Amino acid sequence: MAELRLGPLLRYTDGSCATVWVETDVPCTARVRCSDGAGGTASTFRVAGHHYALVTVTGLEPGTSPSYEVFLDDAPVWPLPDSRFPPSVIPSPGAGDAVRVTFGSCRWAAPPADGQDPVGPDALDTLAKRLAGRPDAQRPDVLLLLGDQVYADEVSEETRRRLAARRGLDKAPGSQVADYEEYCYLYYESWLDPAIRWLLSTVPSFMIFDDHDIVDDWNTSAAWLADMRATDWWQRRLLSGLMSYWVHQHLGNLSPAELADDPTWAAVRTAPDGTQALRAFAEQADADLSSVRFSYRRDFGRVRVVMVDSRAARVLDEDRRALLDPGEADWLREQVLGDEGAYDHLLIGTSLPWLLPHLVHDAESWDAALCAGERGDRWARFGEWLRRGADLEHWAAFPRSFADLAHLIGEAGSAPGAPASVCVLSGDVHHGYIARASWPSGGPGIPVLQLTCSPVHNSVPLTMRIGFRFGWSTPARLLGRLLARHGRCRRPPVRWRKQGGPWFGNQLMTLTLRGRSAHLRLERTGADETLRTVHETVLTTG
Repeated sequence: MAELRLGPLLRYTDGSCATVWVETDVPCTARVRCSDGAGGTASTFRVAGHHYALVTVTGLEPGTSPSYEVFLDDAPVWPLPDSRFPPSVIPSPGAGDAVRVTFGSCRWAAPPADGQDPVGPDALDTLAKRLAGRPDAQRPDVLLLLGDQVYADEVSEETRRRLAARRGLDKAPGSQVADYEEYCYLYYESWLDPAIRWLLSTVPSFMIFDDHDIVDDWNTSAAWLADMRATDWWQRRLLSGLMSYWVHQHLGNLSPAELADDPTWAAVRTAPDGTQALRAFAEQADADLSSVRFSYRRDFGRVRVVMVDSRAARVLDEDRRALLDPGEADWLREQVLGDEGAYDHLLIGTSLPWLLPHLVHDAESWDAALCAGERGDRWARFGEWLRRGADLEHWAAFPRSFADLAHLIGEAGSAPGAPASVCVLSGDVHHGYIARASWPSGGPGIPVLQLTCSPVHNSVPLTMRIGFRFGWSTPARLLGRLLARHGRCRRPPVRWRKQGGPWFGNQLMTLTLRGRSAHLRLERTGADETLRTVHETVLTTG
């Protein structure tokens, strides 16, 4: 009898249909049956010896939240026997309902050793326990996971033991994951936690990768990539990372209509073994970044979420360096400006913050100028060393891309059908803060905010905490201007000031959007494993 290995994960939802992702131990037919009669079936597909299904559930009614069961070859496998959690549901918000968007990034999923968690309580785990224990608690309508869902280069002791038993650790990449099977270890460790498993089965989730999903500093520069390609392990690691991301994360980001038009999905799903078809996709992505798109757009009523790939879509040549290749930049512009007045709030998801502490921004812009040769070859070599050592690779390290996003947001916020707010949602930097943008020459008359929330479950050294706090200060701004002057950097087309933070610790942010009003809440885990509100603010009253 077929058994459920991982999942179910509730992924895409739009009020009338949804997708549910599962991994099984053998080939079978997966079926989802809802309490109101909605449902769907799908046959499993095979990748690298693993079996998966993505079930499209149809017949959903807006304004309802039916519970559901999962069957494999007609045998019930979900809910689990003797589950202590409430039934999983597929929520379908009605027209005019508030939209609650909870987001965060950087979840190191290693289980606590001897019950002592070295980085504190997991914010997602804590959220799951609150929702399970309080049926009347407000649930997120969508969960946005903004990168580093798994850490391929920082594994737990348990995973390290599994790697050592499988292949030994004496050859590179040592205790980092090496192939598809080892990536599966990470997803099992992350998503089999009972509370997380239940949460992901009942709250729709959308995801995007960041560097640790592949390796720290992924695609920092052309020189970095050349060094990685010179190793004998990088190619297998990259292809395995992209393949596992496509299966575990990317598929669920797509609507049924998008899946129907996706040639890779058709090739993998219809082949007796989809491994070669998926590997060809990953090889194509590696060889020609413009040929593959991991970015996507989702609309939740009149809330538009545009999730931007700020890792794989980079142009790394120093003379045309960009965070987004031209095709990706054109796609982003179309999603933001293509149908004027179609949304009340615009959320741009990007794993890397657009607006940073001022000193950090200026340091990254200065370093980018050095690497481009503004001060000669000797400074360029120093700039590359510093870029890698200090992780100077955010939007500010791609000055033209930073400016392009500022101009795009300014245009969207100044248009006749402008939304009530524009929020850039990011993670990566292991702390949270709010920054508000303004334009020297007028610009949008609406709130434009950088909302950074990280980590969900990780830590940051004390030295970096001090550095991030200092980075917003007046002395830091003066130091940053000196660096910018040395690098002959242009002034950015947008200004910004901190409105909240920095906040450290495991945390989640929730945006509640109703009509043209927007409310933000930041919650942080406490030692008692509860989420406590540490900041609330009204962004716009509509």
